Amino acid sequence: MVTGAGSGIGRAVAQQAAGAGWRVTLVGRRREALEETARLAGGATLVAAADVANAAAVAGVVAATLAKFGRIDALVHCAGTNIAQRSWENLSAADYRHVLGANLDGAFHCAQAVLPAMRQQGAGTIVVINSEAGRIANTKAGAAYVASKFGLAGLVQSLNAEERGRGIRACSIFPGDVNTPLLDRRPVPPPAEARVKMLQPADVAAAVWLALTLPPRAIVEELIIRPA
Repeated sequence: MVTGAGSGIGRAVAQQAAGAGWRVTLVGRRREALEETARLAGGATLVAAADVANAAAVAGVVAATLAKFGRIDALVHCAGTNIAQRSWENLSAADYRHVLGANLDGAFHCAQAVLPAMRQQGAGTIVVINSEAGRIANTKAGAAYVASKFGLAGLVQSLNAEERGRGIRACSIFPGDVNTPLLDRRPVPPPAEARVKMLQPADVAAAVWLALTLPPRAIVEELIIRPA
């Protein structure tokens, strides 16, 4: 189950998993974008248009996934957002809640929804795409994004603390700048020549694949990946 699968890192993860023969549920708000990912990925996919900030919608996606595929071996939470008006000087309470809803609440809703099936299986891997802003705050990310990503780090730590004894493992991946559509929401979007030098979605997907495919006895709890 891959959230944020309509573009960027989520699409790259879905393509890699489907290409390796995994059955993949594609989750995102835009059905058209998910259908394009399904076309690019090939293989067995389930398109599930849903807002991860909505707990009931996420529960419906998990139920549909279990009905179609019978189990959930992995959750990769790539869904995330930011806003242009992101500094303390101009951040509104509504925008703050919007960012935390997608980035942090969404990860909570998804993890909480898949955990019962993973516990029953006695196995499962949860990977969340964090950010280097989830380790050290910076001005370009903005207060809401930083808060959401710091929260994600704690969420993953708590998953490992409580669930590893049940065969469930979790990983936070902390990328540096990645060339995704989220860059267009910066107050000043970077030019094309800067984006070429950044990490590409496939680079982060390769890190996700490591966390997913290591033997069950091994947990990559945190992984930092930056442009060379």
